[in-house]
Amino acid sequence: MVCYFPAVSPGDPNFALVMEEVLAMLGQQLRCDRVFLYLRSPETHLGRVPFCWRKQRSVPLIYDPDWKPEAPSLATEDPMFAAALQAQPSIFVEDVERASPEVLNREFERETFGHRALVHAHLCSAQTLWGVLQACVFGVPRVWSQGDRQVIDQAVAWLTPLALAYVQAHQPPLNGAIL
Repeated sequence: MVCYFPAVSPGDPNFALVMEEVLAMLGQQLRCDRVFLYLRSPETHLGRVPFCWRKQRSVPLIYDPDWKPEAPSLATEDPMFAAALQAQPSIFVEDVERASPEVLNREFERETFGHRALVHAHLCSAQTLWGVLQACVFGVPRVWSQGDRQVIDQAVAWLTPLALAYVQAHQPPLNGAIL
């Protein structure tokens, strides 16, 4: 399975539109209910969710264009985020309700995201986390096929340098001012 990803850079005036189209394409290709992109500054530990696609309006929106500090306890509360910080491979969860506590924190996932199955794809460069691509479904478990995994691998390879460039271009200054 091969996906086409267009050439684009964060300085491109159509960058946001292209990112929205890419997330929509991923959502449709993966048969997901929602796909969002969390981007973070490893220097300041500030993050934001500037792009989110939903299959339908009834799916909860995960979108926050403002840079916000990551909770200091996030890596201890969320094993998937801890794995991402360690630049471990992307995580494919078939059923949040049956996943082991070493993989995810069920209560955290229920309260924060509400999904039933998900992909937690880590956008890392030089062992540093710059973002997380999350694709998910609601209501029912989901087996992630080899084709789904290939699509995610392709998306991660395409998105990682863009995430890094986006964060470097848009992150707040180190003096603490939030844009």
